[in-house]
Amino acid sequence: MSAVLDHGDHGHAHHHDHDHGAPRGWRRWLYATNHKDIGTMYLLFSFAMLIVGGILAMIIRLELFQPGLQFVNPQLFNQLTTMHGLIMVFGAIMPAFVGFANWMIPLQIGAPDMAFARMNNLSFWLLIPAGAMLVGSFFMPGGAPAAGWTLYAPLTLQMGPSMDAGIFAMHILGASSIMGSINIVVTILNMRAPGMTLMKMPLFCWTWLITAYLLIAVMPVLAGAITMTLTDRHFGTSFFNPAGGGDPVMYQHIFWFFGHPEVYILILPAFGIISAIIPAFARKRLFGYTSMVYATASIAILSFMVWAHHMFTTGMPVTGQLFFMYATMLIAIPTGVKIFNWIATMWRGSMTFETPMLFAVGFIFVFTMGGFTGLILSVAPVDIQLQDTYYVVAHFHYVLVAGSLYAMFAAVYYWGPKWTGVMYSETRGKIHFWGSLIFFNITFFPMHFLGLAGMPRRYADYPMQFADFNALASVGSFGFGLMQVYFFFFVVLPMMRGKGERAPAKPWEGAEGLEWEVPSPAPFHTFETPPKLNAAATKVIA
Repeated sequence: MSAVLDHGDHGHAHHHDHDHGAPRGWRRWLYATNHKDIGTMYLLFSFAMLIVGGILAMIIRLELFQPGLQFVNPQLFNQLTTMHGLIMVFGAIMPAFVGFANWMIPLQIGAPDMAFARMNNLSFWLLIPAGAMLVGSFFMPGGAPAAGWTLYAPLTLQMGPSMDAGIFAMHILGASSIMGSINIVVTILNMRAPGMTLMKMPLFCWTWLITAYLLIAVMPVLAGAITMTLTDRHFGTSFFNPAGGGDPVMYQHIFWFFGHPEVYILILPAFGIISAIIPAFARKRLFGYTSMVYATASIAILSFMVWAHHMFTTGMPVTGQLFFMYATMLIAIPTGVKIFNWIATMWRGSMTFETPMLFAVGFIFVFTMGGFTGLILSVAPVDIQLQDTYYVVAHFHYVLVAGSLYAMFAAVYYWGPKWTGVMYSETRGKIHFWGSLIFFNITFFPMHFLGLAGMPRRYADYPMQFADFNALASVGSFGFGLMQVYFFFFVVLPMMRGKGERAPAKPWEGAEGLEWEVPSPAPFHTFETPPKLNAAATKVIA
């Protein structure tokens, strides 16, 4: 995109001093208003939560390594599964994507910073007490919440005081998400460089704009559901308590009306990342930019119409089952458009397979498998058989781990040189990729067979016929966990310490976008004067 930028008096960054105006010491981080610092803190927080959630997963797999109760009792086992889900979804994946948004959106649209810098600071610092409350609930009387990450009534009405801490933490995390989303919407709509129309924005900005609207729409729905749970617990209401005329299934409706758009909140930014990386390493423009934008919007709209496919076993009338079945199948169409567009971009491109591209191609392969198992689960009679089995666990881990997480790894390798000013070790990156891909499939592929054979999820013990596949899954999970520790110590830390080959302003030959026009590492202040896009920028930036 170097041809797209007009290097006149409206320069993009001050080259003379990379740390121009950067405060020093702890104040820099506590009072941070710079989008790069806040983005960095989001990413570090989310990685810390990923490790905590991963440790809980390791304990779960340790218990399931062989039949019988070895390490934890069933109550603690349910606490582990509940907190693993909550910490991974709300503590790891969502904050990580907000971190990428903070770092990259102003750089990609030529803005000096996010629109509301102090609100940005608050939205990050709210995560710390919320995360501490979630993790700390293990040490409260009765232990952590054990109602599953969906927090279904009536179990939530019977939990100890940690349930209240969990509800409070979710409220704080929701407030953080809403503030971050408002910031992203206003930044994208109001602060683009002159000449950058909406249909010239990088797709990462588009996917985040749509994701931010989804978050603003559905986080209050979750807040409503857990507030009703709280009043049922302490203030004599009976929203979900059958003894007082309430209905536990109503909770499921409200939760999944939030929960299904939430699933797309966790994957749409990943689509944006992959749409930036594949054209760069195929050295071609993204195929079908406009259709990608419309497909993303279609997914977001349809996501509000499919929530009850999580509820086929609740006694739904056949008409309802048919509606939700067909609506769920319909969502596969815009998702398929994206897959085909990525493949068409790679078709006859001059492809090279550096680590970001490996993760992007791995994402397409494994995410498509997860998508197909989702399509199978959309068929109501099949879902009734597979409901709450390990088939479902395999499906959503293929979508969320191999989907969201792989895209994040791809983004760290792709944009990391721009953030830190040093290149990562390609050999170590490839070890991380192949190790993650192989161990991931060893962990979760056998779970499809366990589910088809009827093994229910959230059980601490199981009969002998499930032993072999469970042992295989546990071994794979330990390997996968070790690969992420390897990633932190041998890829991320050396980059953060500046150890490695110096990164040029544009380390990837085929990369396009305003972020590659500023030096590496990106200066503390960029685009103090808006960059001007010249006439050559009539083509779409992807």
